Amino acid sequence: MNTFNPSFFLNNRHVQTLYPALFRKKHSLDMEIEHFELEDGDFLECFWFNKKQMKLRNKIVVLFHGLEGSHESPYIQGIMQALKKEKYTSVLMHFRGCSGKINKTPYAYHSGDTKDALAWLGHLKKEYKEYDVFCIAYSMGGNMLLKLLGETNNHPIKAAVSICAPLQLEISAKSINQGFARIYQRHLLKRLILSLENKYKLHDMQAYLGIKKEEVKKIKSIEEFDNVYTAKMYGFTSAAQYYERCSAKQFLKNISIPTLIIQALDDPFMNASNLPKKEELSSSITLELYKKGGHVGFIEGSIFKPEYFLEKRILNYLNKQ
Repeated sequence: MNTFNPSFFLNNRHVQTLYPALFRKKHSLDMEIEHFELEDGDFLECFWFNKKQMKLRNKIVVLFHGLEGSHESPYIQGIMQALKKEKYTSVLMHFRGCSGKINKTPYAYHSGDTKDALAWLGHLKKEYKEYDVFCIAYSMGGNMLLKLLGETNNHPIKAAVSICAPLQLEISAKSINQGFARIYQRHLLKRLILSLENKYKLHDMQAYLGIKKEEVKKIKSIEEFDNVYTAKMYGFTSAAQYYERCSAKQFLKNISIPTLIIQALDDPFMNASNLPKKEELSSSITLELYKKGGHVGFIEGSIFKPEYFLEKRILNYLNKQ
């Protein structure tokens, strides 16, 4: 049984969530950037790490970040370095517009949009036939990956890990709009609004969305953003319909490859009703629920000498596959 035991000073869910973002040292990792063209004329930027040693293990680990994450996210940098120590090659697929470059189309990404990930995975299958492919996904990326695994077997993935996925999107959207969690919403919303404002410079977004650029700043919640932008751009009648159709929880029973799902019961981005019951899981899934951990936190050790439990647990799981 895997145990996670944070110290007294790291016992709070908000400390667990905020500590890595505020205090984990960022590194300038030597990454190789692959520009990947999509069928609709847009592109993805995929950042490879430790690519020169690919043949040591013949394994590629594909990473998917969370909402508005990137290669600079502490959890991405941490897992990349941990994977390198075990001689894995990793590659982060940035969702559209998240690498620092503005994408070409008025579209971006959302929690249930698996099309770009499938295109990238198909490319890897074609270019690296002799390599095994594993996936690790965080938060929103975890929801996307689990949905992908549950709705199709047409992928090269041998095993997967999902961390702190918002398995029921509507519950998460409402949870992040309550109490102290509004701090996280404010941070994420600021970045989403900036990205949308940039689209107004390149596209007639008023024609797409029916609102002027000045009105975008008035958006007050993630749910409102999904009503204003996500639903309209991706053909949903509302944020509620988007949440209903794209929540990964309903797809879990169909997953057929070894998949580890890690969730914290004190995650401020969701509540216990997010979590699946045993009958909602396929036999291929290992669900690990921890009382503590916050949102993509899971920090042990002390404040001055932290240890990152997730990286140890993920590597332990991958090494057994």
